[in-house]
Amino acid sequence: MEEKLKFYIDGKWVDPVSPKTLEVINPANEEPFAKISMGSKADVDKAVAAARKAFDTFSQTSREERVALLEKIVAVYQKRYGDIVKAISMEMGAPLSLSQNAQAAIGMGHLQQGIKILKEYEFEQVKGSYAIRREPIGVVGMITPWNWPINQIACKVVPALAAGCTMILKPSEVAPMNAILWAEVLDEAGVPPGVFNLINGDGPSVGEAMSAHPGIDMMSFTGSTRAGIAVAKASADTVKRVAQELGGKSPNIVLDDADLQKAVTRGVMHMMQNTGQSCNAPSRMFVPKAKHDQAAQFAKSAAESVKVGDPFAEGTTMGPVVSDVQFNKIQGLIQKGIDEGATLVTGGVGRPEGLNRGYYVRPTIFANVTNDMTIAREEIFGPVLAILPYESEADAIKMANDTPYGLSGYVQSGDIDHARKVASQIRAGNVHINGAGGEMNAPFGGYKQSGTGREWGEFGFEEFLEVKAVLGFAGKAA
Repeated sequence: MEEKLKFYIDGKWVDPVSPKTLEVINPANEEPFAKISMGSKADVDKAVAAARKAFDTFSQTSREERVALLEKIVAVYQKRYGDIVKAISMEMGAPLSLSQNAQAAIGMGHLQQGIKILKEYEFEQVKGSYAIRREPIGVVGMITPWNWPINQIACKVVPALAAGCTMILKPSEVAPMNAILWAEVLDEAGVPPGVFNLINGDGPSVGEAMSAHPGIDMMSFTGSTRAGIAVAKASADTVKRVAQELGGKSPNIVLDDADLQKAVTRGVMHMMQNTGQSCNAPSRMFVPKAKHDQAAQFAKSAAESVKVGDPFAEGTTMGPVVSDVQFNKIQGLIQKGIDEGATLVTGGVGRPEGLNRGYYVRPTIFANVTNDMTIAREEIFGPVLAILPYESEADAIKMANDTPYGLSGYVQSGDIDHARKVASQIRAGNVHINGAGGEMNAPFGGYKQSGTGREWGEFGFEEFLEVKAVLGFAGKAA
């Protein structure tokens, strides 16, 4: 069993203040494959002290110095790419192809985009007699999840480094190995001591200590809405900036003029990607009532084409969910859908046929779902799609917006102007038209209980900057 029992603090791998370990479980076979240490407030104190000291110098580095540093990180990341791919598949169950082509690849995307933004960004703008300066906010506490682990680390760490901030990262204790590799990459690339620090641990022991710490100027959190609320409350007493990317229950509106088979198939395959463990997954599909039964059959065919199995096996398109906690939650919600009267089109409770071990879930489609059912209201975070029929377009938009979440939305139409009109009425931070993918410079974040602030690209970069007005900038010397 691999042991990674040290934390990365002040440029060194150090022992935790109080020894306490946790086994990391492979979700494909339910067996431990690694062991990490779990941190405490005392470890947070050490990391904050290192980050505060480093901020005095790192915040004053030039644009060119930080560009050079990020370019060194790119080179080392490329060298360790295969290790990162393997770690992600091992600890959270993504099929090897998904880890290779999306999970690890997006880390490189954020690095390259961060370099581009840093090279071009105007940190100072003169407006008449005054100037607007944008300066690094300070020490940033970062808490990241297990579902797209390197993505969420990179989209915080890269812009924070580019801005001149220092930071403490607490990755998910469920899938921590990729974060340890990330720390090794930054160490080899020559990130100055104290600029980046890594502590493993859980929310109550490390996350709360970070959120409440007076030496941390900002918290950047990705995870559940429940946990995000706890971070915000703990941060309130020190009036630190809090940026959150939280839960979602994203609507996918298939308009009457869409190619039904293409739109439904695309929506199902997107829903099943990453075993449904994406905060922006299109988990509620709205279809015209007259086409509901046909849409359900198209959805059934698409879901049954998904190959569930070992993430390292050739041809696998969907791996297990990350843990027994997730597995049991999803099983309970599937049963809830059956109990509340939704039509089970395919899938259901239990593991897929032939898989008796591992946290595997059957790709599941429910039809005839009403907007008051639990499976239409709660974030399932698994491969479960709810199909809801609608009477009119206005009815579809109203139901789509009838949720406490507002992270993403999807619109399918044969008429781009029609799609744009509907997209403008969806209350969400991201709306995708006709299967459009993400853009590295487009802001990512949500309305309502899906979060505050934005990540990715220039908007994400600016989250780590303070705005200063310098009056009399163009005046004469005294």
